[in-house]
Amino acid sequence: MERRKFLQQSAIVSAGILAGGHVLAGSASTKPGAGVSGVDFPVVRTAAAKRKFTSPIVEKTIDEVRATIGNKEIGWLFENCFPNTLDTTVDFSIADGRPDTYVITGDIDAMWLRDSSAQVWPYVALCKSDKDLQQLIRGVIHRQAICIQRDPYANAFYKDASKISEWKSDLTDMKPGVHERKWEIDSLCYPIRLAHGYWEVTGDTAPFDDHWFAAMKRVLQTFKEQQRKDGHGPYTFQRVTQFATDTLPMKGYGFPTKKVGLIHSMFRPSDDATIYPFLVPSNIFALTSLRQLRQLIKTLGKGQELDGPAFELENDLERALLEYAIVRHPVYGEVFAYEIDGFGNHTFMDDTNVPSLLALPYLQSRSINTGDLSVLDPNKRGYAVYQNTRRMVWSEANPFFFKGKAGEGIGGPHVGMDMIWPMSLMVRGLTSHDPQEIAACLKTLQHTHAGTGFMHESFYKDDPSKYSRPWFAWANTLFGEFVLKVYREHPGLLS
Repeated sequence: MERRKFLQQSAIVSAGILAGGHVLAGSASTKPGAGVSGVDFPVVRTAAAKRKFTSPIVEKTIDEVRATIGNKEIGWLFENCFPNTLDTTVDFSIADGRPDTYVITGDIDAMWLRDSSAQVWPYVALCKSDKDLQQLIRGVIHRQAICIQRDPYANAFYKDASKISEWKSDLTDMKPGVHERKWEIDSLCYPIRLAHGYWEVTGDTAPFDDHWFAAMKRVLQTFKEQQRKDGHGPYTFQRVTQFATDTLPMKGYGFPTKKVGLIHSMFRPSDDATIYPFLVPSNIFALTSLRQLRQLIKTLGKGQELDGPAFELENDLERALLEYAIVRHPVYGEVFAYEIDGFGNHTFMDDTNVPSLLALPYLQSRSINTGDLSVLDPNKRGYAVYQNTRRMVWSEANPFFFKGKAGEGIGGPHVGMDMIWPMSLMVRGLTSHDPQEIAACLKTLQHTHAGTGFMHESFYKDDPSKYSRPWFAWANTLFGEFVLKVYREHPGLLS
């Protein structure tokens, strides 16, 4: 089911909350002694016999964190959330002698290139000591290569190529096995990030066969087409819908741009249509991804014919981003715009879904020299611009920053006004070096799961029991990644 339709049908879920928000109405048995101040936490994690995949190293990590930290509610949330992707969303098999892993988002039975990468990303750091987990992630890399070759413009796919999408009537070149065909730059960046990260941790080169490099060739071809230097390119999209964010104007090509070398992204990571087609965080993500791809080409000694086109794209993006993406805000000075059109028009905002402006450091690779746009290197211009941007987007200068009785954070048009996405708090914490800021993010997340033991897509700023998407694996696993980072770097915040 498409995300917006799911939200329409489920609306805002009201969770039953008892005993100070700790007991889920209708839950199964509880764990004696697991609570705080005499309150027991319910067992809400999928039963062991029903889990899709179990990793010994993931289970060991959960046991270690739960046994060590003093905040037992955070420990309980970590146990539920961190393995949620493995417990509930993966379908692993061996196909034609290769590992093959299909990953659904949770409540929607389709595989997004973005979400599937992000959902397994926190396990990459652990997989070197778990060969089965390695196989699972290799299977995701392989499945993503299949999807890219099926249609590099699609954002979501089915495992069964014969399955017909509910969006088959969209006015675009819908192909068999495609769930939805919204062109988003990040859909092609995330598979590179996952493959590069897997290689960095394991040194395993098995995924990088001719099949994978053929998919990378399609990535570069698509990026080049969407620079639109030689016309509109092959992609158009329109949908008969009441939501303006679900379709594109101008006969499906989007609003006009000045062709400056940036890549057009017709939809955001939220699957909402862009206003100005040069989506800045996604173009910065593409710059990093191209450098990661070129590093793999150089190290593996394969796919050298792709290095030249990748280098040309990289230079185009760096030059254009430096010239057009940094604009002056009347309060915060030089910042990254969220979207631009090359004519000087831009938006001052941020949306929660990653890539976002807030998430830029999270998407950078420490092993790649990202030049003047690096937000990790304090000696570079991009660091100061990012810090200004960070302050801007976490303030009322961002029209999608919300603050209420339950907390504060960033949302977006996808769910609507006054709905805070927990993911924004996780990203803020993951990109912060300030213990007080990190602690504030943890506190809000701890108090807004509405007694369910899981993270959600969004919650109402004044009442966390009003939330969307009770089963959203990306948010769950990202929360686990955040807690694990705090456990390793700031353990005192979990006492």
